[in-house]
Parts: sequence; C-alpha cells; structure tokens
Amino acid sequence: MPYTPSGFFCDRLIRERERRDGEGSLNKPLRFNGQDFNVLRQEYLQRKNLFEDDSFPATVESLGFKELGHKSNKVKNIVWKRPKEICENPQFIVGGASRTDICQGDLGDCWLLAAIACLTLNEKLLYRVVPQEQSFSEGYAGIFHFQFWRYGDWVDVVIDDRIPTFNNQLVFTKSAERNEFWSALLEKAYAKLHGSYEALKGGNTTEAMEDFTGGVTEFYEMKEAPKELYKIMKKALERGSLMGCSIDSLVPARFETRTVTGLVKGHAYSVTAVEECKPSQHKESKVRLVRLRNPWGQVEWNGPWSDNSKEWATLSKAEKEKLQHQSAEDGEFWMSFEDFKKNYTKIEICNLTPDALEDDKIHKWTVSVNEGRWVRGCSAGGCRNYPDTFWTNPQYRLRLLEEDDDPEENDVGCTFVVALMQKNRRKERKMGANLFTIGFAIYEVPKEMHGNKQHMQKDFFLFNSSKARCKSYINLREVTQRFCLSPGEYVIVPSTYEPHQEGEFILRVFSEKKNTSE
Repeated sequence: MPYTPSGFFCDRLIRERERRDGEGSLNKPLRFNGQDFNVLRQEYLQRKNLFEDDSFPATVESLGFKELGHKSNKVKNIVWKRPKEICENPQFIVGGASRTDICQGDLGDCWLLAAIACLTLNEKLLYRVVPQEQSFSEGYAGIFHFQFWRYGDWVDVVIDDRIPTFNNQLVFTKSAERNEFWSALLEKAYAKLHGSYEALKGGNTTEAMEDFTGGVTEFYEMKEAPKELYKIMKKALERGSLMGCSIDSLVPARFETRTVTGLVKGHAYSVTAVEECKPSQHKESKVRLVRLRNPWGQVEWNGPWSDNSKEWATLSKAEKEKLQHQSAEDGEFWMSFEDFKKNYTKIEICNLTPDALEDDKIHKWTVSVNEGRWVRGCSAGGCRNYPDTFWTNPQYRLRLLEEDDDPEENDVGCTFVVALMQKNRRKERKMGANLFTIGFAIYEVPKEMHGNKQHMQKDFFLFNSSKARCKSYINLREVTQRFCLSPGEYVIVPSTYEPHQEGEFILRVFSEKKNTSE
C-alpha cells in the first residue's frame, strides 16, 4: 500500500492534548475506570457495607496471567484478606511514611519499591500520590485511593483493601510495622493501573518515579557524563528534581556489597545537595561538594569530606553552617564532586514539571506535551534507514525562542530535553506485547519554511541531515536526551526502529525558556 498521509496529521490521529477545565491535572485527576472515590465511600458508608471492587476483583485474574496465572501452583494457597482480618488495630500510616515501610515480597518489583522509597524523602510529592485523609477507623468503608501520572494526565485509582496473603502474611510489599498498610495498598493500586500484579514484574526505577511525579528522567553514565554535569545537578536541585545515583556491581549479587570506603555497590542513593565551599588553604579555587543519602539511614562514605574527616577543619564556622555539616550516623554524607564522579557509575535525574511544583521561587521547566500514534500504512515509517517511509512518521514543530540565562562559554543556545514515551506496553504484556525499539531525530527547518505547518516531504529528509538525534534507538518505555541548539524552528520526528509497527506515544519537550511545540 502506498504511503499517503491523509491531511497534515494523518486524519488528526496526532493531536496536542487539550485540557478541559483542568481535567487530568493534579487538582482534577481523571477517574480511573470512571470510579469516584468520595461518591463510592459515601455510598458504602450509608449501606454499612465494605466496598468490593468489581473492576479489580480478588481473583487470580488480578494476580497475573503466567507465573501468577490459573495454572500456577504459586496462587493456589493465596487468600485475599482485609487488614482487619490480618492483624489487630491496622493503620494506614504509622509515625509518618518512610523507607522502612517498604519491604519487598514475592514479586520482582524492586524497581517500583526503590521509587517509593525515594518518594518518601519528599513529603509534598508523596502525599500527592498517597492522599492522607484515609484510615481504618474514621470513615472506613474498605475503600482507598491513590494518584498517578499516566501519559500526560493525573489519574485517581480506587481500590478495595483486600490484599493477597499466604499463611496470614502479605505475599507482596509489606511494611516493617506489621499493622501498617499504605505501601501494600499503593502497590495494589499501581497493579490495578497496569492490569495485574504480575504486570509489575521487572522494570526501571525511573519509570515509577515518573508515574509518581509526571517528571522526565535523564540518565548519565559517569564515564560519558557531559562536562557541565555539576551545573546540571545544581540546576536540577534548584528546580526540586529528584536525583538518584548508584554504583554498578560487576558481579550480579543478590545482596548489596559494601566497599572499603563505606559505599555500597548495586544500591541506590539519593543526591540531596550540591554546593561549593572555599577552604582556607585554597587561595583561589572553590571545592565542589555533593551530599548523598543512603536510604538505609546508616553506612556512610569514610573518605575525604566524610563526617569526621580533616577537611572540615579548613572551613570557617559560617561555611560549615551553610553546608549544615553534622557528624551523625544518619546515612547522609558529603564527598567532593571529583570523588563522586570516580566512585559512582550512573546518575538519574527526574526533572519535575511545573504542575508538580507550586513554589514560585523554584525555577521551573517549560513543558509541552504532544500525543500521537504510529499507524501501519499511514504514519509508522520506521527510522532513517528506511528513506521511502521515514518521512511519513508523525512530525512535531518546535520553536526555540530564547537562549539560556547563563550559557556555558562555548555552549550558547537553548537547552531542552526531548522525551519520547511509548504507551500501554506493560498493560498489554499479557497479550504478548513487548516494548518497541524507539528513538527520534531533530531537523532544522529552513527559514523560508518557518511558520509553514506543512508536513515535511520525502525529499527534505533525503537532502538534509539531522541537526541532533537521540544517542541510540532502544527498547525502553522512554528515550530521553538533553540538547542545546540555537534559537529557531525545528522538526522532531519520533519513530520505531522498524517500519509498520503500530503503537501510541507521547512526546514531551522540557526547556529552560519558553518553547512552542505542535
């Protein structure tokens, strides 16, 4: 069949998302499956009945489809119970939500739990995902709800509180406190969002981090980190971004291994501050420092700039106060930026969107969100290796209007991050769906075509090379990359690697200054 995109955007399959009365925003989330938490709770309180969720029933279908499916021996002795049947005096949250409330059960979803643990470090963000006005006493009707970001919209997911147990113990996530249930119920709501508990098996921490914040994640391998990494980290923290780092373990061990310097391999840390200080013996130069937190709440770095190291004696009292230096075995410690780069192998930065941050003092990204799909015979053109069909892919115009406030000496231009995310592949896994290999390329639009909304034709791509592109096509849920280009007009072409592959996606552009994307 010949490729003839009908109209500019393939019969309007591609569209800029519209917000009706703020629907899908944090303050007015979409109701998942059309269920309204407040209406349902009131109804069941009046009935004096406990809520049973027909859309995610206490059956094998909600557990899984293969390893946790009908034919699996694992599910035979699983009994769904409400917290009041499991223990006396169940509580939603005991003494604040913290990382010790998250203990992994018999499900390979440590990626999700690591993200929940990271979320507990930021109460404001945590209580958006985990609404606080919930309990097992006042207004209890066996119903709870949680909020997640999903492909450009916030959704409110309602569940009943029947949880899978074996011998009266929780099968999946549990808290260190036997009578605390917020983390188990959050996991259940996330399982419902994706169709089953088994759908959560295997993943990447940043996937859940984005679903909890609506942010976009950048990965950096330390050995390939950009020269301005320190500046990127500093700006990220100023914007309220969540930041994690880790040390790859060459031997895939089941347990984390501690090194002689006190750092742990195969373990996730949070970055909590990035600062500069001026020791008295340094005439000119400042020392760049990074503060990290081990989520265990103990086990710290013991090298230079560690809690009791001699380097602190070279600082004035005012400098120490600025850095909030304290000697305590609390899992938090400072190290030099150079030592940080030498010891850690990767860093992940989850940049938050403006609607996740209300504080005007925080420097925010400008974000544009576009939805689209690849349709066989219409807009599924594959990558640049397929010149006959590449031009039929969806195309997005991007206008970069202003340069950054503080460009690097040789790096004048507009900084922006492009994030291409494929939709629904985890949910469709039980139908055999795997992640596509995806990526994107960015082309500069000639001046004479500025403002012209026409779909770029085959010849344009044959005679013009891309101005920038993602580092590689990869089978991840999301591919992201940071760029710095001169102000102007560009076209972004998202695609699967192979042509003829059908799927939906969202394309987000985060920029330091205003951009328009359509």
